[in-house]
Order: sequence, then C-alpha cells, then structure tokens
Amino acid sequence: MVTESPQPLDIPVDGGELRALRWGTGDAVILAAHGITGSAASWNAVAGHLPAGWSLIAFDLRGRGGSAGLPGPFGFDRHSADLNAAARHIGADEYVLTGHSMGAYVALLAATQSPDLYRRLVLVDGGIPLPAPAGLDPDVVMQTTLGPALARLSRTFGSVDDYFDFWRAHPAFKDSWSDDLEFYLRYDLTGDPGAMRSRAQEPAVRADGRDLLVSERKITEALRGLKLPTLLLTAPAGMMGDPPPFLPPELVEEAQRQSPMLETEVVPDTNHYTILFNSRAARTVADRLMA
Repeated sequence: MVTESPQPLDIPVDGGELRALRWGTGDAVILAAHGITGSAASWNAVAGHLPAGWSLIAFDLRGRGGSAGLPGPFGFDRHSADLNAAARHIGADEYVLTGHSMGAYVALLAATQSPDLYRRLVLVDGGIPLPAPAGLDPDVVMQTTLGPALARLSRTFGSVDDYFDFWRAHPAFKDSWSDDLEFYLRYDLTGDPGAMRSRAQEPAVRADGRDLLVSERKITEALRGLKLPTLLLTAPAGMMGDPPPFLPPELVEEAQRQSPMLETEVVPDTNHYTILFNSRAARTVADRLMA
C-alpha cells in the first residue's frame, strides 16, 4: 500500500506555480481535486489504500493550501485549465481523474475540455447540476450550506489543538475523527501560535461558490458531452452529517438521463466529508478509482 508521506510538487501554471502532493511512485496515476475550502491533503486516506503500482497526485487549487498565493480570477474554468495544464506538465500517458465536491465539477469540466488526457472520471459527491435557489443572495446560500467550513476562514486559532477542537464540534465529524482528518487539518493551518488560520483564501472560496450557483447550464452541457466512462459516488448524508444528501437522488437520476456515460453508486454510512476521511469509505473510493 502507498503509506509514505506525500511529496510536494510545484507545477507551472498561469500566474505562478500550483502546489500538488504526490503519494506513491507507480506508473498508474490518479489526478485529484479537492472541495471548495479544502486542500490536496483531503486525499490522504484514499491514497493510503492504493497498491504500489499506483500514484495519486492531488492539487491545491488556486487560492488554497500551497497554491494560496496564486492570483485570480478564480472559478471553474480557471481551475479546470490549471488541472489540464498540470496533467500535460506531469507527462503521464494517461490518467484517472477524480474530484470531490467542488473538485468534482472542476474535474468534469477538465475531462470534457481535454478528454484525450484521461482514461476514466470518478466524481465524489459532486459534479452534477445543482439548481440555484431563486431570489437568494449567493453569499447567504454559501453561509447556510457550508456553515463552519466557511466560518473558519475569517477566524484565527491559538494552536493546532484549538483548531482540532473547532472541527470536533462539526456535526459531520462527531463519530468520525481520524488520523487522516488530523493530517488534513494540520496541512490546512498556517501562521504562528496565537494567530493560526486556514490557508484557504475566503475571496477564492466565495468566487467559486458563486460560480457553482450560476453554472447549472454549463455543468449540464458538460455531462451531455462526456466521452469518458464516468462513475459518480454519492454519500447518503450531507455537509452537516445528516440527511438530506448534498446530491438529492432525483438530481442524480436526472444526471444519468442526461449522460449515457454516467454510472452511480451510493457509498453507505457516509456524509459529504467522511466519504473521503472514513477509512472504509476511502478504501471504496480507492477501489473504484482503480477499477
């Protein structure tokens, strides 16, 4: 299994360098994108279930993690262009492409823009059209949907333990604390004790959240234009740890009708976050990536 610490990579893109983390040295390569306030470190648990012949390269999207200093504009088109540029720079013959949450939308667009780069696409609890609530301010929608994940971006923390305590109170993790989650949280922090903060940049997060709310038509067209075998893995519980799910079943069924290339599977006993951080679920995701 791929158990060693990931190796950092810096990949030239428009405006600077995109940071990535690479687990493993195998010739079969998975490229991965994270969620809207996340980082490459969110893929640590999945990488730990890959055998020696595989590698997983996860990116800190522009405005997050080690790519926090990359300039805007942000948005799905920008991130998907970065992803395809990175794939070409790394130079593997072919990749499996995946993304979680917002990263699933980025991966979908990257795959439809450059299908020659990728062999398969795996979307993890994201990547299908979400109708925008009519008449609501996008910032209000994001505040309601993301909750603590967004609130932390305007806060500072006294220590790593304080940051852990903040996340222990999140309902999605009440029964699912793990070493992989701690790895992700440590990677997310920057600054000195007494004034530590998330490396995710709030302007980038808000710009991408607004883009999601106005991109229903773009995502629908991308699904219809898929040329790659694509699997959508969904969690039965949502961002706050309980049903309803982030992707309602009726929207998943509609997405299947839109794209004959799309298959779907529910990963049981997971929510929007633990589908990556729970060890059993992470093994399922890893198995599907290698299928």
